[in-house]
This record gives sequence, structure tokens and C-alpha cells, in this order.
Amino acid sequence: MHGDGTKTAITTSNPPARLLELTRVLGVAGARPSGVDRVCLAYLKAVVEAPEPSFGLARTRLGFVLIDNDGMRGLLLRLEQRVPWGTPDLLSKLLRKSKDFRQITESDLRRLSIARCTPARLGRMLQRNVPPGTVYLNVDQANFSQTTLAAIKTVPHAQVSIFLHDAIPLDYPEYQTPQSIERFRGYLSATQMYADMILTNSDVSKDAIERHLDRTRRTPSIEVAHLGVDTDFFQSVNNPVMPNIPGPYFVCIGTIEPRKNHVLLLDVWDRMAKSLPMDDMPHLVICGRRGWMVDDLTARLDASPLKGAFVHEFNDLDDDALFSMLRDAAGLVFPSLAEGYGLPPAEAAAMGVPVICSDLPVLREILSDYPIYAGVSDSYSWEKAIRSLAKAHRANKKPDGQTGKRYSPATWEAHFNTVLKVT
Repeated sequence: MHGDGTKTAITTSNPPARLLELTRVLGVAGARPSGVDRVCLAYLKAVVEAPEPSFGLARTRLGFVLIDNDGMRGLLLRLEQRVPWGTPDLLSKLLRKSKDFRQITESDLRRLSIARCTPARLGRMLQRNVPPGTVYLNVDQANFSQTTLAAIKTVPHAQVSIFLHDAIPLDYPEYQTPQSIERFRGYLSATQMYADMILTNSDVSKDAIERHLDRTRRTPSIEVAHLGVDTDFFQSVNNPVMPNIPGPYFVCIGTIEPRKNHVLLLDVWDRMAKSLPMDDMPHLVICGRRGWMVDDLTARLDASPLKGAFVHEFNDLDDDALFSMLRDAAGLVFPSLAEGYGLPPAEAAAMGVPVICSDLPVLREILSDYPIYAGVSDSYSWEKAIRSLAKAHRANKKPDGQTGKRYSPATWEAHFNTVLKVT
């Protein structure tokens, strides 16, 4: 089974039950999962397979839906495309647009449910259906409000564990919208008020979160667990439809947004196009959806004479095509200005693909000496590294400095042996 990395010898803390937030994971259906989506899916699999009773909670247009372990297994089978989704029910047809995939996911969620309620009755529904001492796990900040957490806390002795992936909205506000900054402030305030534990993905993220906690208020404990890396996560067995990109090419994976620093790569490719013969030009493959605050960048990208020739953009490649493309790349380029973890370079390193990435403390924590590191504004070092890897790829040999390097990624087993012991 593809993506079975969480079905290993995972030890747990034996709580009476776990209640997993599912609102965001429903959005994965019909779309390629982002990095946070992958974490949500991994948690769904791990919680379902743990020996303790489990429940899932999701917010829909009409209110909350609760499913039990059998329902969570059914949801997982649908997300893995092992069981087909059903047809939209009448409520979904009335409340959702016809092309909104939530018409289907919310319909099946209701079919799998053991209880449903309006927002005002959430506490009473949970008190009737989940045992005292249940641990609520929220991995993605979907359906995350003081009202929801207060309702969960009405279950006797309930515990709340919140996964905060980083503190980037507060540390780097210049890369965020005002709405996302205020939303994160709200998350942090609600976490301090109601959470018993904060989970996070790196020591760098832990330090950043601690800087922003209000020390005059109660402070939850913080547990670090590196994310697992699974390079065949939810892939099918079908042959992918691959874009036809001649080698050598470099892949950049991630939402197109200011923090990901695509501008540096465009600068490098523009400069190489002026100095290299056409036959020596490497290709750049940008894989990711267009995000926020990128009007100038996307205008430049769309107007670039290199687009379609040596710079290629794909906004919604499926995982099969994405991983196949990455496997054959001369390297992954990851010039991000700030990260909480950095799954794309970890996935590339796990596949043995060369990596050029920004010299960030978190990437050194996760990747050690595997990548070629370059400064976030040092485009000449980036160009030198890209040319070196392209030359090595053409010669079909290991690039300078990469001979003998191996990367042993963190596993989901290790991650959940930490998380499920403390939640």
C-alpha cells in the first residue's frame, strides 16, 4: 500500500480517546496536497491505526459533524481513492456550488457520521459522544477558534494539543497579508488560553513560538517532533502524465508567494540566458499554485521570453508526475527566505536528488550537510551551484561535494512515537 509509512510500531500514551480535527483534510480530496495537507493526512492515518478509540470532527456549512473510528477509516479509504466518493446529497446541492468538491466530501461525511449539531450545541454533542479525558488534536488551525476550543473543553478532563508549524506570520510580516497576521495572533492567543500542549516540527520553530508567547499568561509545554518524509505518499500505481522537459532541469516546489523567493531564480536564469549558449542552458521547472502578493512576480514570469523555452510553470501537477519529475532532475532549488521546516528539500534529499537551498538554520537542522547552501540574496553563488549541478548531470556523474553523501530522513514512526506518547 502506498503511503503506509505510519503503520509501524507506534507507541502511545493510552488516552481514553483522541479527537482529530478533520476540516482541512476534507479539502485534500480533488486537489494535490500541500505540505501541511500531507501532515494532516499522516495524522489521520496514525490516529486511525492507533489502538485507542478515535473520533474525527469537521465543520461544514451547517455546523459540526462527528465520526468514529469506522467513519475515519471510511474517509481515509476515500482520500486514498480506494473507495469511490458518493453523490452529493440534497443539503450539499442546496449549500455548495456544483463545482465545489465539498458537495461530495461533506455528503459522505454526513453519511459516515455518528452525530451532527449546530455550532451552539458542539459542547453538548461532544459530551454525549466522546469519553472524559479525550485528547483533541488540531494539526492545521482549520476550525480553530476560542469558541470551538471552549466547547471541546466542556468534555470532562479533555486535553487540547495544537500543532503550530511556525511563527512566520509574526517573524516575517512583510511576506504576509494583514489578515493572515491577525489570524495567527488569534491562533496564538487561543492556544495559550486553551491548549495543554503545543506540538511543532523543529527546534527553530519552537524557539520562534516561545518568543511570541505572552509570559504573563499560562504557557503550554512545547514538544518538537521532526516531520516524517515519505516520497510515495498517496501516489497511485498509474503511469503519470509527464511534462516533456529536456534535461538538465531544476525543480522548484512550493506555493508561488513572496517568501519562497522565486525572484532570485528568475534573476539567475535571466543572467544565464545572456551568458550561456542555448545548448548549455538548464531549464527551471516551477511547481506550485500562485498565491498572494505576487502580482509583480507573476507579471514578470508571464512576460519573460524564457517562459516556455527554459522556464516552465505548472500549477497543479499530481503527485505521480511531481515525484517522477523530481527523481530525474539535476537538482531541487529551494531559495526560500524563511521556513518552519522545509518538506520539499527533505523529500528530494530522501530520493538522492541534489539540493541547493537557502542557508537557513532550520534547513541545517533538518538536512545537515546534504545540500549545497547559498545565501538568500547571493544570486551568483546560486548560479555557480546550478551550473555545477547541470554540468555533472550532463556528464552523468555525482556533482562536486556530493560523492558519498547520504540523507536519512525523519520517519513518521519516530514522529508519532514522540507525539502519541505525549498526547
